[in-house]
Amino acid sequence: MDLSTEYLGLELKNPIIVGSSGLTSSVEKVKQAEKAGAAAVVLKSIFEEEVALEYADFMKSASRFPSESRVFEYEGRKVPIEYYNYVVREENLKKYVTLLEESKKAVAIPVMASINCFLQSVEWISYAQQLEAAGADALELNMFFPPTDFKQPRSDRESIYFKVTETVTQKLKIPTALKISHYFTDLGTMIQRLSQTGIGGLVLFNRYFSPDIDVDKMEISNSFVFSSPSDLAISLRWIAIMAEKVDCDLAASTGIHDGDAVIKQLLAGATAVQVASCLYRNGVGYVGQMLERLESWMSRERFKWIADFRGKLSQEKSSDPSIYDRVQFMRYYGGKKNTVI
Repeated sequence: MDLSTEYLGLELKNPIIVGSSGLTSSVEKVKQAEKAGAAAVVLKSIFEEEVALEYADFMKSASRFPSESRVFEYEGRKVPIEYYNYVVREENLKKYVTLLEESKKAVAIPVMASINCFLQSVEWISYAQQLEAAGADALELNMFFPPTDFKQPRSDRESIYFKVTETVTQKLKIPTALKISHYFTDLGTMIQRLSQTGIGGLVLFNRYFSPDIDVDKMEISNSFVFSSPSDLAISLRWIAIMAEKVDCDLAASTGIHDGDAVIKQLLAGATAVQVASCLYRNGVGYVGQMLERLESWMSRERFKWIADFRGKLSQEKSSDPSIYDRVQFMRYYGGKKNTVI
């Protein structure tokens, strides 16, 4: 069977990409992903939020000292404390560029850079250009704006997506993908409009930090770090709905925990899939098992190419397209039509 596919204009030997995570945070881990059979990697994101927090912590600490002594040494010279924000950004970028350049030298598979835009996204256009210059095969913009800012109109927040995306696609020659969440008022329309900006691909969907509560300590804690197989449902549905309605590639992410999940996303219309949680649980070598399942299934169904079945069960091509629009559970499937359970 031929498992090759094309994503963002890049020729991939199969549709499995190791998503941006700790699994792609070092050159050694990138090499392990290639050895396991992954077709590409998205490097662990450079986080705007982390830079902002590091700067805030530094300024909080510096505030305890007299104003006249609020300077620090950088590259052999003393500079004002206010300059530290620039230094934090530059140092983080230097480390990331080094990771990118060394990863490119170490592996033959495509290496994509990732920028996590959280606060002041427009400032990161120059970062994207520097990552392109460092040799990234593609760029993934991971964008999200806190929904708890009730003073900022929804339209203002959404407009930033288009502003950043359109600017990046105009300034970069390498392909760009946008990784988004499903937290939009009109998700289908938003996906379609974003696909028309000149973006190379959309990754559906992002997975965010989810707080938990420790009832014994009465403290907020982190939990639900990894996705579960049931998380597949949201991205599977929207990949299927949008597969024939967008002007770019669609990659599926979150909830893909085995070879069957890969097959389902391809049948729904995905061009590629990104995996992470299942590799944390089973080891990076698990990529091989997922590929074996895909290949054996294609052999059984007599598909030689992925293109032979991609999108076969998308909404547009399904024999029952209305099933993707259904919201409530009904007794329809039990023989009693139109009765809500």
